[in-house]
Amino acid sequence: MQELKLCAKQAYKRLDKFLAEAEPSHSRSFYQNLLEKGTVLKNGKIASASDALRAGDEVLVRIPDAEQISLEPENLPLCIVYEDADIAVIDKPKGMVVHPAPGNERGTLVNAILYHIRDLSGINGEIRPGIVHRIDKDTTGLLVIAKNDAAHQSLAEQIAKKEAARIYTALCYGNFREESGQVSAPIARHKSDRKKMAVVPGGREAISDWRVLERFMEYTLLEVSLQTGRTHQIRVHMAHIGHPIVGDPVY
Repeated sequence: MQELKLCAKQAYKRLDKFLAEAEPSHSRSFYQNLLEKGTVLKNGKIASASDALRAGDEVLVRIPDAEQISLEPENLPLCIVYEDADIAVIDKPKGMVVHPAPGNERGTLVNAILYHIRDLSGINGEIRPGIVHRIDKDTTGLLVIAKNDAAHQSLAEQIAKKEAARIYTALCYGNFREESGQVSAPIARHKSDRKKMAVVPGGREAISDWRVLERFMEYTLLEVSLQTGRTHQIRVHMAHIGHPIVGDPVY
């Protein structure tokens, strides 16, 4: 575990911006990820990316040691719905994790694409080759894989500029009064259960648009589109408004 101790010499509107400027050896998104995990403290308390700083505030950044993961290609079933020289579109099944992590190094989508698709972008590091965006383990859907760095940069830019739409269907408990709506509620790591996310004042901006596709007795089928891409965003937002997703054991 590496620790960085920093002191703000002037006021900052956002903590993540301060960190990226004070210690530029890591990117702003790197620090945002640490903030989501709760490993950054401001004056001794867990901090959020959007926290403001005053001159004299003390910041402690705990950077976990890099985990050594043995990444190997695996001949796993893989549904490739489209492929060209730059990208591949994969239909990820339920139950498959996108990339390896400590304790879960086999059976992931990355293991499968390493076997079936040899050339992949390396921008996201050795354990996430070709991965531009992710979906949860128990979510099914299409993922676009970058086969080279130029494709990766282009796809990431399209997502950042909201030129690429991310649309989901979700079966939720209860009946929605309106036919469509928007949930705009900031998301951060849960204060007491660090494996969960939650709506937290001062968290990262999160916006989900929804519309009703079909109504059932006790359930509603929605189409949900994301303006932002926070961890567990749809699951957290639907639970927040009192309509958790059917079958979700966490929220």
